Amino acid sequence: QVQLVESGGGLVQAGGSLRLSCVASGRTTSSYVMGWFRQAPGKEREFVAVTRGSGGSTYYADSAKGRFSISRDNAKNTVYLQMNSLKPEDTAVYYCAAGPLIIRFTTPTAYNYWGQGTQVTVSS
Repeated sequence: QVQLVESGGGLVQAGGSLRLSCVASGRTTSSYVMGWFRQAPGKEREFVAVTRGSGGSTYYADSAKGRFSISRDNAKNTVYLQMNSLKPEDTAVYYCAAGPLIIRFTTPTAYNYWGQGTQVTVSS
């Protein structure tokens, strides 16, 4: 079993930055696919970014490309999401997700483990 705990959310003005962290415990997740998703009120949970396995390849939603950066520190069992040039439409609860064998990494139901989420609010 893997437990995920996110932190780093908050209130920021448009154009600002935040760095989210997700610490995994329970087992080593260095080979796991680690993803970030977000969910705004009244909307479905949507994919943001992913880092895949030990090789660390990354993939981003179009809305995140050029502004967000996902990284991982396997020694700390932690994955980060650096968010720059934030926009009001980035306002959502951001969730960390993980799983050992994921192909359809943009699909929420493909992940085995989820954190409780951290709120990000971007004011205009």
